[in-house]
Amino acid sequence: MFVDVATVLVKAGDGGNGKLSFRRERYVAKGGPDGGDGGNGGSVIFVASNNENTLADFRFQKELKAEDGQSGDNAKKHGKNGKDLLVKVPVGTQISESGVVIADFTENNQEIVMAHGGKGGFGNAHFTSSTRQVPRIAEKGEPGEEHELSLELKMIADVGLVGLPNAGKSTLLSRISNAKPEIANYAFTTLRPNLGVVKIQKGHELLLADIPGLIEGASEGKGLGDEFLRHVERTKVLVHLIDVYNDSVTEAYKTIQDELKAYKIDMSSKPQLVALNKIDGLDEEIIGDLKEQLKKVSKTDIFAISAQSGAGVQELLYAADALVLAQKNKELEEAEKEAKKPTVITIEPIEREPWSVEYDEGEERVIVRGEKIERFAKRTDFESEDGVARLRDIMRKFGIIKKLEDLQVLDETKVYFGDNREDYMEY
Repeated sequence: MFVDVATVLVKAGDGGNGKLSFRRERYVAKGGPDGGDGGNGGSVIFVASNNENTLADFRFQKELKAEDGQSGDNAKKHGKNGKDLLVKVPVGTQISESGVVIADFTENNQEIVMAHGGKGGFGNAHFTSSTRQVPRIAEKGEPGEEHELSLELKMIADVGLVGLPNAGKSTLLSRISNAKPEIANYAFTTLRPNLGVVKIQKGHELLLADIPGLIEGASEGKGLGDEFLRHVERTKVLVHLIDVYNDSVTEAYKTIQDELKAYKIDMSSKPQLVALNKIDGLDEEIIGDLKEQLKKVSKTDIFAISAQSGAGVQELLYAADALVLAQKNKELEEAEKEAKKPTVITIEPIEREPWSVEYDEGEERVIVRGEKIERFAKRTDFESEDGVARLRDIMRKFGIIKKLEDLQVLDETKVYFGDNREDYMEY
């Protein structure tokens, strides 16, 4: 089953809790704290693979979760780290969150951490010092990151074959490559994009994609076009096939051009070649007349071919190959120009330990926000007086307690951290 869009929830592993314990042995007096640290949670890592060609697995596996870290133990034993979860996706997969693209896999074996595992909490052995001989503090492990991601597969090919349904795209692809698409003499035979490798000359190949037939209104979701136009985005060159037996070859050409232009990314300006297909049995005068008609609406090179017999196909491939090479060189030159531009580095002033305090007098609660203070809060055991006292000391060092005093926060007001409404301390 070919699937090119999916939505998944990724959840990294939570960090293990630190251990609160003291050495207890028969002949060892005052053994001291020996609680070990918790292990780190596993991360969720996405890896691009040429061996994958669909997102079908994610239709049934909506949640991807890495392993939690184990809690620390006595005798200063460190909890085992959770295993990372490796998720394979096809090359060409684009991943976004809330509409923002955060990863674009264009090469084999690319990998990106999509959700970082939570850090393990420190055991009480970690807090031993000359002034703190008997620490009764053990941290909780941090929760792992959690994200809802949208996956979209966009095939990466040198050449995209486009045209109205039954224009002969699949027939052409099957003739010139190792691809075996379904072929029949009716519209919408192709229900998914097909890729084929075409050998142009020794040691040189082109990757072609056969895009399911487009119809008028495809960019708005009619027919199959809206689902598969995304696969044209990454192609360097388009080959537009037109059935010579269409009522009007110019209208057929305009229909596809309009849909390419109306798509969310204007693809009508991509380098193109136009090929009149199914010329078997037509005399040169008719073919010439059809070409002249197309020249009135198209500025691209026009070829006459038969995907069935192979007539004119080689010339089309050589022209497509030359156009692909020219496009790659153009992109390389633009990239080199961009790299040579002087880089201006601006240094923004960095706030020291940034945080904010929101006092809701009506609800009698305080909300403290800030990356560092929220991380300390997540690791705090609010059932432990010593743990809360440590958090209060950290807040005092940050200047948060002073801010609460300035705001004249009432005693016993609940103080929350970030968006967490389960854990709180009383001011």
